[in-house]
Amino acid sequence: MTFPDSNPGSAPARDIIVHVFGRTDVGRTREHNEDAFVVADLTTDNATLQPEVRTHQLGERGTLFMVADGMGGAAAGEIASAMATDVILAELRRIWLTAENPSADRFAMSLKSATEAANTRIHQYAVDHPEHRGMGTTATIAGLIGDSLILAQVGDSRAYLIRDGVARQITKDQSLIQKLVEAGELTPEEAEQSERRNIILQALGPESNIKTDITVQQVRKGDTLVLCSDGLSGQVKPEQIAEAVNTTPDLTALCKRLIDLANENGGPDNITVVAARFEGAGLDSAATSDAVGHRQFRFSGEARATMPMSPGELAETTAEVVAPGSVDPNALTPVEAIEAIEITDLKLIVRQSGNKPPPAAISEKPTPRKNPAATTGSGPGPLVWAAIAIVLAVVGYFVIQGMGSAP
Repeated sequence: MTFPDSNPGSAPARDIIVHVFGRTDVGRTREHNEDAFVVADLTTDNATLQPEVRTHQLGERGTLFMVADGMGGAAAGEIASAMATDVILAELRRIWLTAENPSADRFAMSLKSATEAANTRIHQYAVDHPEHRGMGTTATIAGLIGDSLILAQVGDSRAYLIRDGVARQITKDQSLIQKLVEAGELTPEEAEQSERRNIILQALGPESNIKTDITVQQVRKGDTLVLCSDGLSGQVKPEQIAEAVNTTPDLTALCKRLIDLANENGGPDNITVVAARFEGAGLDSAATSDAVGHRQFRFSGEARATMPMSPGELAETTAEVVAPGSVDPNALTPVEAIEAIEITDLKLIVRQSGNKPPPAAISEKPTPRKNPAATTGSGPGPLVWAAIAIVLAVVGYFVIQGMGSAP
């Protein structure tokens, strides 16, 4: 996938029409709903799903879409997700709606700052209320500014863009499984079945610092955006999302249909969907050269100089974590060694989802992929350990570059 060298330009807001709706459901297993979402016309400062927001002309300050998936047990998850949506909206009102010369670059800075403020507020709340220690929430936030969709990602809720009948993920999960897929140690198909799917690398709240993934996608006439918690993405495949979008033009009916699909597949978690469709003469039609996917937002030199930088420390676990040294590397295959070292050297968040059985204790050996080099002799030989060292170097590079060093 190839993108141009610079960020997409921001088309004039005039003549861009936004149709949007959102819906959340407790699912079939949970007793209460820890998800939250918000939709807001930032130009009119209207954060509702009233008719004037459900279909509106895009204004100079843009439109905000957000999904948050809380965690932490008892009511902590509900508090965290509600706090995230409230704080981010309030911070954008404070720093974005009053900013001079609004632009995609300035909005991206505002979005990053608002996300960090939400993390600080949730973390401090947990410090002040020890009974909620470990509370947190994922956050997938998107703002349409002209024809640029600016996104902030923390955790594993997702954003998909559906264009020409195909749904493509435009966020990247901040999860252990995603790192293993990127390192080539799991295929996407294996990742979907892995018991480690509930291990995420970041969330708002568990740690005092986060590293927010800020990305950008240029939208075209007829594009549909779907933001969702993993209660949907874990049960409904991208091609099913695309089929629902393509055959259900009414967004109210679309949100209901997607939630119904997740519930039909078991509904083990809360399910939240925000769907938006973009139309109007202010948008170009899609061309074959247009790319859709995860792409880092490139801040201007001035923006980089003024943006607060966070260390990007990884969020601490709220469940089982193996102590360093408790796994014998001589008893592991290369794939198992990678998982063990990842887990013992990093702080991870382990989140239970609905009625899924809890993952095997992390200290237990997972079922490895077949590795001919690891099946001969009484133990791993020099070539195997050399392979482990190479792959671990690659994984370590991605972790350090993408997530920051663990404290």
